[in-house]
Amino acid sequence: MAGEKGFIGSIDQGTTSTRFIIYDHDARAVASHQVEFTQFYPEAGWVEHDPMEILESVKVCIAKALDKATADGHNVDGGLKAIGLTDQRETTIVWSKSTGLPLHKAIVWMDARTSSICRRLEKELSGGRSHFVESCGLPISTYFSAMKLLWLMENVDAVKDAIKKGDAIFGTIDTWLIWNMTGGANGGLHVTDVTNASRTMLMNLKTLSWDEDTLKTLGIPAEILPKIVSNSEVIGEICKGWPIPGIKIAGCLGDQHAAMLGQACKKGEAKSTYGTGAFILLNTGEVPIKSGHGLLTTLSYKLGPQAKTNYALEGSIAIAGAAVQWLRDSLGIIKSASEIEDLAAMVESTGGVYFVPAFNGLFAPWWREDARGVCIGITRFTNKSHIARAVLESMCFQVKDVLDSMNKDAGEKGSLSNEKGEFLLRVDGGATANNLLMQIQADLMGTPVVRPVDIETTALGAAYAAGLAVGFWKEEEIFESGEKSKNSKVFRPAMEEETRKKKVESWCKAVERTFDLADLSL
Repeated sequence: MAGEKGFIGSIDQGTTSTRFIIYDHDARAVASHQVEFTQFYPEAGWVEHDPMEILESVKVCIAKALDKATADGHNVDGGLKAIGLTDQRETTIVWSKSTGLPLHKAIVWMDARTSSICRRLEKELSGGRSHFVESCGLPISTYFSAMKLLWLMENVDAVKDAIKKGDAIFGTIDTWLIWNMTGGANGGLHVTDVTNASRTMLMNLKTLSWDEDTLKTLGIPAEILPKIVSNSEVIGEICKGWPIPGIKIAGCLGDQHAAMLGQACKKGEAKSTYGTGAFILLNTGEVPIKSGHGLLTTLSYKLGPQAKTNYALEGSIAIAGAAVQWLRDSLGIIKSASEIEDLAAMVESTGGVYFVPAFNGLFAPWWREDARGVCIGITRFTNKSHIARAVLESMCFQVKDVLDSMNKDAGEKGSLSNEKGEFLLRVDGGATANNLLMQIQADLMGTPVVRPVDIETTALGAAYAAGLAVGFWKEEEIFESGEKSKNSKVFRPAMEEETRKKKVESWCKAVERTFDLADLSL
């Protein structure tokens, strides 16, 4: 990659941890630091984060990564050109603009407390669940920020009072971080980017601005909402009190959109990120495609204020890596997440066991908030290796369900295939280090899976966006994917078609068993 040398930093604020990664001009990570933070589960189906703890985790990660880079001989202090930011999407915070303090804990994207609000709106609104799809591309669901914001407005006195006084402001994690990093209560910038805004249910996909009719229908005041900017532009400078004052914040994307950019996905190309959940996005180019098969219409990215918008179809899976964490933390079957591969490899199949991790309902393509987790097919023969393998298979079956829907929406498989007539799924995220998981994914799909050398493409995507904005990289350098894919590992399917077909039928039976179970805990 030609051009000016130096470094770009990337904040990757995820659901369970925060990271800061420093990249050189060849897009190689020269230093990084990661911190896990607390997950709060106040009631069944509720998930919260402490916004102040997240803020502190970002500060620590930046400081420690800088120390590591300096210790390794990199002149980051003088060479850091800008930083990008990527974050868990939909997670909702309302805070006081006068004190800078949150008025409630952050309500996390997978939190299901808003199901009664969703049901109420579905009954009240003429379009039912799909009432806002035309403007925002999203169904009414507990998943999206608008429902979480309504819950806070209806149930938290501090939020109600602050809105009345004109002291409340709303944001997703990106907005909270940028506001604090650019001054906070002393003139912090209240902004979000088009990709994060596209996940609130409040942004019009065509105009890329807040939809007035939606705000009016839901009773959400426009003045509490942030300004919407593109994914790649200089937003502001980091204020004093942070480890890197004066450095430009020049890129911002929701995590899944950042991974699209990190994987250099152009029109007709898809990627699947395996993290806490799993998220499959297909770049559909400059036209938003409406799904008839349970997928979401969303943005891929908009690389500059005047740049054309790339849209996407997305399938979101609530529980992927989180099921492995559950095996570790709640059941104690494994001591670390990496142990699952060896444990699952001790058996050649699940022995007829199917696990569906519908812990808080099911997202795409099912959209069943009444679903709850099941593990079926258990016999005396079943041991913990079968369960571990069934958990890995559950991630892959869910990804296959989404890809099947994508193929139906975007046309026959030919439209999603390369020059050899193959559909290649690009993968990334921490769980993709698991070779068995990747082989199972290829087997169940019947198509190849491509894993890049750097599987942390989310942070890389945010770095690319920032680097583009300050002239550190050119767009053609990022999208010349031939060079990047040379060292990628390709997993090819080895399963017989007949076996695949039978397993998929059994999986569908297991999914149906999860429906209408939400009231069991009462």
